Amino acid sequence: MDTLFENRTDAGRQLAQALGAYAGRSDLIVLALPRGGVPVAYEVARALKAPLDLLIVRKLGTPGNPELAMGAIASGGASVLNRDVVSIYRISDEVIENAAAKERQELERRERLYRGDRPYPDIENRCIIVVDDGIATGATMRAGLAALRQRNPACVVVAVPLAPVDTVERLRAEVDEVVCLMTPEPFFAVGQGYRDFSQTTDDEVREILTRAWGETSD
Repeated sequence: MDTLFENRTDAGRQLAQALGAYAGRSDLIVLALPRGGVPVAYEVARALKAPLDLLIVRKLGTPGNPELAMGAIASGGASVLNRDVVSIYRISDEVIENAAAKERQELERRERLYRGDRPYPDIENRCIIVVDDGIATGATMRAGLAALRQRNPACVVVAVPLAPVDTVERLRAEVDEVVCLMTPEPFFAVGQGYRDFSQTTDDEVREILTRAWGETSD
């Protein structure tokens, strides 16, 4: 498969073009899933002239295969399980709860690190575009969407550079629109769509948010 995206910035700019119909809406908010979704979402928010904020979600990795999500948790206590993975690997409730407790600590750390005292945006009756750098099983995104629904948005759009066809179809049943630029077959991993898929660091996330939020670095 030919690589489509040079890096996350390039992916964000291409994604923004596909989302052009949303540009200039006064009720629009772009939410990024940290860490990798932040540089993608920054380009989307800038192009659409919309505020950028965060939807913090943590994947629950399968024992022995941490990249395979057995579920995920999100800010506000929302959680989702990938029932197929749990069944196939015969994962016990105790293993799931232990993984959730560990990831909950990391979620709370990121809340403090990225947001500080900054209040959450008012989601109610707003149009929300949720952005990540790609989707594999969809468990992480679905946990984020569960958290969003508790806050009564007017509409929710999922926007990603790439994802498997079956995951996109499942998500279409849960949101108002899914915008996905590439659905490679076979799908191996999100990184297969990028020439540069180096890890986004906490410092990079904070620097991008500082820019987006118009704050002055110390």
